[in-house]
Amino acid sequence: MEKLIACCGLNCATCDARIATLNDDDELRAKTAEQWKAMFNAPDISPDMINCTGCTEPGVKIGHCEECQIRNCVLSKGFNICAQCDEMESCELLKNILQYAPEALENLRSLN
Repeated sequence: MEKLIACCGLNCATCDARIATLNDDDELRAKTAEQWKAMFNAPDISPDMINCTGCTEPGVKIGHCEECQIRNCVLSKGFNICAQCDEMESCELLKNILQYAPEALENLRSLN
């Protein structure tokens, strides 16, 4: 399985927004928008917002990725991912992601 680990440890390669973007798949964009509306209680998400090449890849970023506190922290420290930071295991920002996606920590640990 392909892995493209984001700053926070999520695997962008499995993200439907990235898959829809790379394949220019409007049906997947619409499906993802509907899922994310419910999942994130965000009724304003629309299919045209579902475009992202991945957190650490060049190209378009979905709105949240552009303003993501974790991504901005990583970039401000001159790192590529949280795994490069000595504070990774105790980081309050990262804990917000890990409570919903504990596999992200394993992804980061595998890169150390």
